[in-house]
Amino acid sequence: MGFMRKADFELYRDADKHYNQVLTTRDFLALGVGTIISTSIFTLPGQVAAQFAGPGVVFSYLLAALVAGFVALAYAEMSTVMPFAGSAYSWISVLFGEGFGWIAGWALLAEYFIAVAFVGSGFSANLQQLLAPLGFHLPKVLANPFGTDGGVVDIISLLVILLSAIIVFRGASDAGRISQILVVLKVAAVIAFIIVGVTVIKPANYHPFIPPHNPKTDFGGFSGIWSGVSMIFLAYIGFDSIAANSAEAKNPQKTMPRGIIGSLLIAVVLFAAVTLVLVGMHPYSAYAGNAAPVGWALQQSGYSVLSEVVTAIALAGMFIALLGMVLAGSRLLYAFGRDGLLPKGLGKMNARNLPANGVWTLAIVAIIIGAFFPFAFLAQLISAGTLIAFMFVTLGIYSLRRRQGKDLPEATYKMPFYPVLPALGFIGSLFVFWGLDVQAKLYSGIWFLIGILIYFAYGNRRSRKSEEK
Repeated sequence: MGFMRKADFELYRDADKHYNQVLTTRDFLALGVGTIISTSIFTLPGQVAAQFAGPGVVFSYLLAALVAGFVALAYAEMSTVMPFAGSAYSWISVLFGEGFGWIAGWALLAEYFIAVAFVGSGFSANLQQLLAPLGFHLPKVLANPFGTDGGVVDIISLLVILLSAIIVFRGASDAGRISQILVVLKVAAVIAFIIVGVTVIKPANYHPFIPPHNPKTDFGGFSGIWSGVSMIFLAYIGFDSIAANSAEAKNPQKTMPRGIIGSLLIAVVLFAAVTLVLVGMHPYSAYAGNAAPVGWALQQSGYSVLSEVVTAIALAGMFIALLGMVLAGSRLLYAFGRDGLLPKGLGKMNARNLPANGVWTLAIVAIIIGAFFPFAFLAQLISAGTLIAFMFVTLGIYSLRRRQGKDLPEATYKMPFYPVLPALGFIGSLFVFWGLDVQAKLYSGIWFLIGILIYFAYGNRRSRKSEEK
């Protein structure tokens, strides 16, 4: 049966040989940190504090980091054994079969389509805030997504997604170099915010640190903290974008674990610090509906110039995230096309050995999504697709261990505390998914139904694997 048909390891390794192995540990750290501490660190802490957790939002970030950390260790081991384009899709196809790989990959595809739109939307909100003091105001029809506050299209989001696609179209090494430069600026801006923000913290804003739970609104208590985890989990998906580009890694057996684990550790420290400072500067309720809380908090505290500088650098950080997402998403589309599960044109490389069709397909779909869906709703939809893929990868470690040294190479990095940590990664991802709101679960269910229909109506019959049988 095609659904259970396992992909051949050697076939995938040979199929991805035309990629240029140019990305180093420094490139992956830049892409990983740039993707993880991007839109989320500059946009979500205030909203989650106001809507769900109060000052306890820091626990939401730490709990999300704990679950993501378990998964990141699994990703690190997987990517040393199978440095293939498509990350979880390719891995699960080898370990469990084509159909399961398709489901995991389809989940990731939703993540990348929506994440690019989400980051583009956050970029637009922050740029508009930056330009407002200069008297620059877009008409509402061009400033917001369709149906949101009189909007028709978010023109800034559209243009920045197109620009990121053009840079990725030029090559992974170009994107890596740009990311290295911009990520240094972004980390410097985050540290500057932390140092200045500490000087204006009002201890009263931390009381109560965990507000009492209100069952009507799901605000406060552990329930509110856990609801916050579900919304901000998307902050930690950057390590998947590293793994998706592993076919272009120099010495992936070393660069992949270093890039994945290193970027996550750096991000956790910065997330926790920014969140604690932000809720200490102003009452958490003041951040309700604010898509640019870091710049706003500085401005309200009398640091208008620094607010403008930090917001400008935040925009650079979001641009890094766009590069990482477009890189990873286009490689996933290439992998689908390579295997015949989507039109084979997506799996073709241009004269520079780059999946150009995948780049432009991702950009166009993301622009359409960003034009029609508001910012906050996109956040939970990204988490839904990511969590499904994470569950597959953590379960995949058990199959990977049984096959290492037999029909698969031995991992140069192995996930510690096996078999306990893979189980914790799966259970944690499942619980976070369960905490998503009903609408996010409904839309993700519709997405998976569409995916299954496409697989059986198209991919199963046109799969490259079936042609080889």
